[in-house]
Amino acid sequence: MTPDKLLALGQTALELGLVNGLTVLALFLSYSMLNVCDLSTDGCFTLGAAVGALVAIAGYPFLSIPAAMLAGVASGFVTATLQMRMGVQSLLAGIVVNTGLYSLNMALTGNKATLPMNKTVTVFSMAKNLLKDTPFAGQYTLIVMLIVVALVVVLLCAFLRTKLGLAIRATGSNADMVRSSSINPAFTTTVGLCVSNAMTALSGCLMAQQQKNYDVNMGSGMVTVALASLLIGGVIISKHRAIPLRAVGAVIGAFLFRLVYALALRLNMPAFMLKAVSSVIVVLAISGPYLRKQLPLMLKSVGMRRSSASQPEGGR
Repeated sequence: MTPDKLLALGQTALELGLVNGLTVLALFLSYSMLNVCDLSTDGCFTLGAAVGALVAIAGYPFLSIPAAMLAGVASGFVTATLQMRMGVQSLLAGIVVNTGLYSLNMALTGNKATLPMNKTVTVFSMAKNLLKDTPFAGQYTLIVMLIVVALVVVLLCAFLRTKLGLAIRATGSNADMVRSSSINPAFTTTVGLCVSNAMTALSGCLMAQQQKNYDVNMGSGMVTVALASLLIGGVIISKHRAIPLRAVGAVIGAFLFRLVYALALRLNMPAFMLKAVSSVIVVLAISGPYLRKQLPLMLKSVGMRRSSASQPEGGR
């Protein structure tokens, strides 16, 4: 593989990693901070893509971003309501919302599974025209995503340092303590899920505009991809580090995950095997820290067995 192809492969993985990094940051808030496993990620991602595509096709590319985020807030509010006010378990609530969002997405697009956007003005096409005849003309997608992700990371870290953000983090650590401090865990959970789903919908909106196409199944498996990326980021940067570093680590994890995907495709791996690659990455990311802790004990046990076996019979 030539250096030019390697650079192109790395740039593609970085662009997709940054787009998916917004979903990873959403799981960073809901899963790592709030301690809620939100399985509505797939449907919310597609919802953001559908709303963003429809608004952009209508001729409002910038308005598509807040519109998609508002749709994500609505999705998060429904999920939180099922959990906190209707007694539905978090996993089941996510599954129910994810299932319902499929029908909603089809209804929004007029029962169309795809929406082509080849002739639609998007934030990326506007950036392309803006950077025309400049040295950065070929990196317009990367520049847009770097700006968006950096802005989201800064705002998320600033939000988590506010009084409400600290209450959300405390809810994830110990909901009973928060309740005893006269803070309503239902409110903090609702706000946390609304914010995280807004980021997920934003990710879907930008993915549809970047690919110039909306597909009703484009969010399939996104929760697995985001979880694997989050776990990879957790291995790179420990959970005991500062929140800004952990957020950056989550984005780096998304890039590394997409890089593995790109390499697998470059090695002519069949497309249907990519789900298996995702599963293997998740298993390695989860079991890696545990196996790393157990490795010294395993080596010590093997050493003791060898020394015991090497002793003469009479010396025992």
